[in-house]
Amino acid sequence: MADSGMSFRSCRELWTILLGRSALRERGQIQSELETHCDRLLQGLSYYKPPSSSSANKVKENKDVAQPLKDFGLRISKLLALDELQSVQLLQCYLQEDYRGTRGSLKVVLKDERQSQALLLKVADYYYEERMCLLRCVLLLLTYFQDERHPYRAEYSNCVNKLEKDLVSNCQSQFEKLFKAEVPTWETHGNLMTERQVSRWFLQCLREQSLLLEIIFLYYAYFEMSPADLLTFTKMFKEQGFGLRQTNRHLVDKSMDVLVDRIGYLGSLILVEGMDIDFLHKCALEDCTEQHQFSNVADIVKEMDQLLLTFGDLPHHGPVLLAWVLLRHTLRPDESNPVIRRIGSTALQLEVFKYLATMLKGLGVSGNNCTASTAKMCVYGLLSFVITSFEEESLQTGSAGLQNSYLIDAACEVLSAPSLAEVFWEMKPNMGLGVILDSAVGMFPHKIGPLLQLLSALLSNKSTVKKVYNFLDKMSFYTQAYKHKPNDIIAKEDETLWRRQTPKLLYPLGAGQTNLWMPLGILGQVMIGGEQGYVVRWDYSYSSWTLFTCEVEMLLHVVSTADVLAHCARVKPILDLVHKIISTDWTVSDCLLPLTSRIYMLLQRLTSVINPPVDMIASCINCLSVLAARMPGKVWSSLQRTGFLPFASNPLTSMAQCVSAEGMKAGNYGNLLVQIEQPRGEYAVTMAFLKLVTTLVKGQLGSTQNKGLIPCVLLVLKEMLPTYHKWRYNTYGVRERIGCLILELIHAILNLSPEGEDQGSTPTLQSLCIYSLANTEAGQAVVNIMGVGVDKIDVVLAAQPSSCISEGPGHILIQTVKLAFSVTNNAIRLKPPSDAVSPLEQALTQHGGHGNNLVVVLAKYIYHKHDPALPRLAIQLLKRLATVAPMSVYACLGSDAAAIRDAFLTRLQSKTEDMRVKVMILEFLTVAVETQPGLIELFLNLEVKDGNEGSKEFLLGEWSCLHVVLDLIDSRQQGKYWCPPLLHRAALAFLLALWQDRRDSAISVLRSKDRFWENLTMPLFGTLAPPSDTTEPCVLETCAFVMKIVGLEIFYVHSGSLEASLKDGLQKFSNARRYECWSQYVKLLACHVAAMEDEGVCYFPEQTHMLILAWRMLLILATSHSDVMQLTENQTKLKLFMDVLDATKAALTRPTSVSCLRLGSMTATLLLVLLKRWRSVVATAPDILPPLSLILECVLQAEQQMMERTKAKILSCLISVLQIQGLNGGEISQLPQLLSSVCETVKDEALALIDNTRHIQRSLEPPEDEDSMETDVPRGLQKDQRDGVCVLALHLAKELCRTDEDGEHWVAVMRKVPVLPSVLSGMELSLRSKQNLYFTEAALHLLLTLARTPQGAAAVAGAGVIQTICLPLLSVYEGSANGTSQSFTRKSQDSACWPGVYRLCMSLMESLLKTLRYNFINEALDFVGVHQERILQCLNAVRSVQSLACLDEADHTVGFLLQLSSFCSEWHFHLPKLLHDVQVNLCYLCQTCTYLLHSKKMLHHYLQAKNGESLPPAPLPRTQRPPQTPSKEAAAGRGEREEAEQKALLAVQCSLLKILSKTLASLQHFTPDCCQILLDQCMDLAEYRTLFVLSFTTPAFDPDVAPSFGTLLATINVALSMLSEMEKKKEASLSIVSLASSEEIQALKSLLMFTMENCFYVLISQAVRCLKDTAILPRDKQRLKQELSSELSTLLSSLSRHFRRGSPSSPASGILPCTQAKPPTPGSKGIHEGQEPFIQLVQAFVRLVQR
Repeated sequence: MADSGMSFRSCRELWTILLGRSALRERGQIQSELETHCDRLLQGLSYYKPPSSSSANKVKENKDVAQPLKDFGLRISKLLALDELQSVQLLQCYLQEDYRGTRGSLKVVLKDERQSQALLLKVADYYYEERMCLLRCVLLLLTYFQDERHPYRAEYSNCVNKLEKDLVSNCQSQFEKLFKAEVPTWETHGNLMTERQVSRWFLQCLREQSLLLEIIFLYYAYFEMSPADLLTFTKMFKEQGFGLRQTNRHLVDKSMDVLVDRIGYLGSLILVEGMDIDFLHKCALEDCTEQHQFSNVADIVKEMDQLLLTFGDLPHHGPVLLAWVLLRHTLRPDESNPVIRRIGSTALQLEVFKYLATMLKGLGVSGNNCTASTAKMCVYGLLSFVITSFEEESLQTGSAGLQNSYLIDAACEVLSAPSLAEVFWEMKPNMGLGVILDSAVGMFPHKIGPLLQLLSALLSNKSTVKKVYNFLDKMSFYTQAYKHKPNDIIAKEDETLWRRQTPKLLYPLGAGQTNLWMPLGILGQVMIGGEQGYVVRWDYSYSSWTLFTCEVEMLLHVVSTADVLAHCARVKPILDLVHKIISTDWTVSDCLLPLTSRIYMLLQRLTSVINPPVDMIASCINCLSVLAARMPGKVWSSLQRTGFLPFASNPLTSMAQCVSAEGMKAGNYGNLLVQIEQPRGEYAVTMAFLKLVTTLVKGQLGSTQNKGLIPCVLLVLKEMLPTYHKWRYNTYGVRERIGCLILELIHAILNLSPEGEDQGSTPTLQSLCIYSLANTEAGQAVVNIMGVGVDKIDVVLAAQPSSCISEGPGHILIQTVKLAFSVTNNAIRLKPPSDAVSPLEQALTQHGGHGNNLVVVLAKYIYHKHDPALPRLAIQLLKRLATVAPMSVYACLGSDAAAIRDAFLTRLQSKTEDMRVKVMILEFLTVAVETQPGLIELFLNLEVKDGNEGSKEFLLGEWSCLHVVLDLIDSRQQGKYWCPPLLHRAALAFLLALWQDRRDSAISVLRSKDRFWENLTMPLFGTLAPPSDTTEPCVLETCAFVMKIVGLEIFYVHSGSLEASLKDGLQKFSNARRYECWSQYVKLLACHVAAMEDEGVCYFPEQTHMLILAWRMLLILATSHSDVMQLTENQTKLKLFMDVLDATKAALTRPTSVSCLRLGSMTATLLLVLLKRWRSVVATAPDILPPLSLILECVLQAEQQMMERTKAKILSCLISVLQIQGLNGGEISQLPQLLSSVCETVKDEALALIDNTRHIQRSLEPPEDEDSMETDVPRGLQKDQRDGVCVLALHLAKELCRTDEDGEHWVAVMRKVPVLPSVLSGMELSLRSKQNLYFTEAALHLLLTLARTPQGAAAVAGAGVIQTICLPLLSVYEGSANGTSQSFTRKSQDSACWPGVYRLCMSLMESLLKTLRYNFINEALDFVGVHQERILQCLNAVRSVQSLACLDEADHTVGFLLQLSSFCSEWHFHLPKLLHDVQVNLCYLCQTCTYLLHSKKMLHHYLQAKNGESLPPAPLPRTQRPPQTPSKEAAAGRGEREEAEQKALLAVQCSLLKILSKTLASLQHFTPDCCQILLDQCMDLAEYRTLFVLSFTTPAFDPDVAPSFGTLLATINVALSMLSEMEKKKEASLSIVSLASSEEIQALKSLLMFTMENCFYVLISQAVRCLKDTAILPRDKQRLKQELSSELSTLLSSLSRHFRRGSPSSPASGILPCTQAKPPTPGSKGIHEGQEPFIQLVQAFVRLVQR
């Protein structure tokens, strides 16, 4: 294809630029273009040169153009008789702008004869269009170079000044050349010059003539024509017969008549303008006619006289002759010779006034059409002067009335020009057209039409409305016609004056109705008299408005008689005048109420007659449309009573009823359409009806009235839209106008704001439209309109004769197609989601043969160049289809795909293309990235490097859209006209889509481009205006897209693989303090939104939302990738954190604003993440509890549903802050208030939870039996969530209570707010129903926290905690255990579960008993009695289930039993059997733990076998490692798995050790006190049972083997060996030392020491108990002594060695306090084993035994 960078500018592109429809819109750019192309504009059509040998040689020598293009250029040159160089240049322009194929297809086309011929003809059409555009450029300059309102006036004026000298002479010579041109033949132009092509050539010839004459006419409208030039033009036009005597007139066919007429009109106007009648009039008024240019050129005047005497055979001669008569009469009034009389007579015979009216209509509507406006100004000057100069009677030939009506028609056409109405009212009434008005007034109201026709034309603005209203309000004459002389008058003898003898009512209307009363004595002048009748002008003052009301009343009276049509002819001008008045100035409507209020009755009566007057009815409806724009409700209610509009006889209840039109009546309009308009082919009422309904719809009547409009809209959708194109039409263009009006109505309905009250099944206007378009023939009709296609539109535009393309059938067709696009787009957007594909979607996406499916048609609108909105809306619809329709756009495009891709990219690359089209193309591609993989691959056009199939390296193909995108983001291009901010934003949105969709091939190419990251991140370094300024919103979006792309790159790509340029950019970003800048800006944005809310403005634009989300994502990434993102300074982090806090505070302290709450929710999420990730930074922050407390208070006031998540986030933040900062070293004043707010929330949420739970229980039948403790309850209305407000509020209350150690504040708050009762009630209900797991767990944590202090424990116990927990807790685990072990799940103890609730309850009991002691013993015994089975099962379960959850429960259970064991006597008194069972089970538990700890391999095997799989690896931190070889990876994986298994094993060992230590501590309370049993000889041994049998074997895993002294000795041995293992610090990779931290190891050592102490204690106590027991045989006692002596001696020596190395402290009085009053054991560094108290005790015991 042609080089897109070529410097040559085509004429069409130049025209587009000058129109202001391109990207070049600055005045300097327009000036530059005009200077560059001034010479081309001056030359006009002469710019295109004929072929020459020198030019052909230059083409052949040119090495830059491919040979096939040269050859084809020479063929073009032959066909068009065009210079060879210009032919090649034309071909290049055509290929760049209009060629619809690819570069590859061009080579094929040029080689194929048939295809190349078709291409030749297309280039010829393009050439003709280029010539037209060149002339249009000149015409545009002349149109606006003196228009002060035009933005480029000065530039146009400069250019016109340069062109002025030679412009007309060039145009004149070109015009002559054109009308004298020889017809091209196949001999001279090649065999393609067929008859058809000759006709096409001649049509072009006429068009160019027309445009050249327009240029000449506009030129002479501003510049004076010399008499010699006038003579030349007159001769030229005479020779050419004003277009009718063309050299090639035999080629004129019917379709060209309009152009030929136009040439005649313009020729006539040029000659009239050349006589300068305006200046002549001025000279005549000032009596200085000698100044006129024709006053001193007698020879030319004479020659003109002779020339004009030969005129008279063509209607175009009329104005010229009339103007010449006026000129001659004014300059030499004394020479009223026969020549002038003859010329004037000829002009009148040619019906010059009729011709003028026809000409002005033919030239088009003056609006944007400068030629028509200028023509009207020219004719206005002519008519004004003619009427002033000559008597009206002298201007009439033939029928005086007919001539008069032609004169009025011409005057009306003239006065419709802008500003002429104001000029008219400023003139004297007896001057110019004022004479015609006087004449019309003289015949009013006998002839009502002429005056009202003139006055309608004189309405242009509000000031003229007042003048017209007052003019009609004060009439002085009443002209009346009589067939015979009436009896009640007295006449003068000569019958010229009548006097009325009696007063008379002028209208035969009933009494009390509006009427006119002519009093007696009124004089009347007889204007016309005789046998034919009389016309009398009465000297009577009255208001025409009263007369008009009477006329309407009269029509209402005679509506059913034969006089109806005559009366309609009188009333229609009245209604047309009323319509124009209220359209121009609404304020007058009140004065016109007597008229407008009667329109409804008029409409009702006229539409019900047999042969209704359609024009009259259309006028009525037009008036109502204007009224409906201001008073829709009133017009609608009055219209309903007329029966004119369609209506429903039954109430509308369903869509099916509506669509079937059941019970709907078409009304009088429907009957009129079918019976009158369609047979006649005239549709004035239909067009008025459509405008009226559209106006009512736009009036936002409200849902009730809008439902009343449903029958009207249904008639349009069902009866009109599908069939209107098949109706009969008399006038060209009406069909397109009706289609446009129908679509405007549907468009208005689809753009209605959704009606809030219509939530029921009754259809609304909008839903009816959407359903009809999606499922009925209406949708297919719209599809057919869109399927018109770009070619047909181009043909219609080309056929328009007018130079003004902003009007005419082509403009209406484009408007209709654009509306069809918009309607379809909205229908798909608003259509309710459905699985079934609607007929509309099928029609839009179905694949048709030969490329005739609609997707191709839509895509080909890219070739349309006239109106940029057309391709833009087509692409927008394609974008919608690509998003919602299940189809491949690429597949639909078929073989056209590559060519359409090239066209899209050509427009995207063009620097002059309309920016909105380029933005829409990029938006379409952005959507295609996600939804259209085939299409986006086509546009990305990536090629594999070196053609290697297996290679993963890609290059950009020549037709890749990424070339353009890279150019658009280039920092060097920013700020230039071809890269405005909106386009930059669209390019970045496309790149973001690539990153989000992970298009790795495209991303890899982009990354490798030079300066890519620098260009991409450039917007982040820009200076941003403060948010209070009206910042360009797309700049914020641009920055948001950049942040997201950078974030995605960092997230997905390993830090080591990131591009160096990106790392440099991030380093630069950090060094430039941009983190702080952006943080500050985002904070200011949030504050600005909040400030706007304070002023009552709801302000939270989408761009702000996007930017804050992107910034949030970037900061969250920075918390985990701080090194890559260069965010390592704590000071910077602190600033960022505080900004986020301030932004959150600004947003959330306005709880009534939806915008602020949305914004606050976003920043609260970020705040929470930063709190979690930047704990060390937050710890150094200033006190952040006060602002957070304030935020919480405000958020709690907001609406419940909206703020649920935000409340949860703020509560989480407060929890984190308390955990990080605590109270920051002191009291805070907010604590009481904060505590109060939180407790109030807890209470309210707990009560709400109770209600929800009860509601669920009522609505759902509970399952009868539950097989597991993990019951999934249907969520329904349930509010119980891990991160729900209720649960988090409980956790925050827990943290606050923990902070308030002395209970000073929480006690006071809990007295005031009944928190505990509501929480306990909720817990009881939740436990019974086994629902609300997270709530229950959180509530127990709060109670646990309170139970740690005496005050708290007393409050919890006093609130009835035992009643809440004790019995309801049974439902948590009852019925779930078929066997002992099945009730103990293998679930991780960290996740929330009902067994976890049970464990927490056990901890709570333990804590309360530990704190309250005897005050809680009865409740504790109640608890242990109720749950004894579970407790005993749990102690036994350790043997069979070693999961951490099971061990955790055993730990909690033993902990509770340890506290309870301190109250042995009370326990024994109340529950002796249970006490015995517990003691036995504790001993067995001790044996089990010892065995499992002793045999690590066995424990590992058990864990694997019982859990059914190898131990799950502990979650490892996410680390990014460089890639390894497979073997290394496998080895590393094995190592990781082994390490994880060892860690899990260690965790189980630690749990077992904890259980063992607590078990021994409990047993210590069930065995005699050592000192007492050793020293007190009278001690009652029966109080204490023997817990261990006399055996010294190693403990077995068999439950039948009773626990023995061997068990205790083995326990000591195990503990000692574990201590030794930790002391060795061996280098083995998986030792305890390597797997645990130093703190964990120290804790483990202390636990082992504590275990040994208690074990020695129990051993000694039990041994002495046995030795003193008389029931034991002396032999056994002796054996006991021997065994213990040897075993303990061995142990002591081992212990001695161990203590020399240093021993840990025992936590006997710390973690697990014993009832023994022992001094705390300090660390043993520097302490000899002899000083260790329990060692001394053992040594003493050994000595005792050895005695």
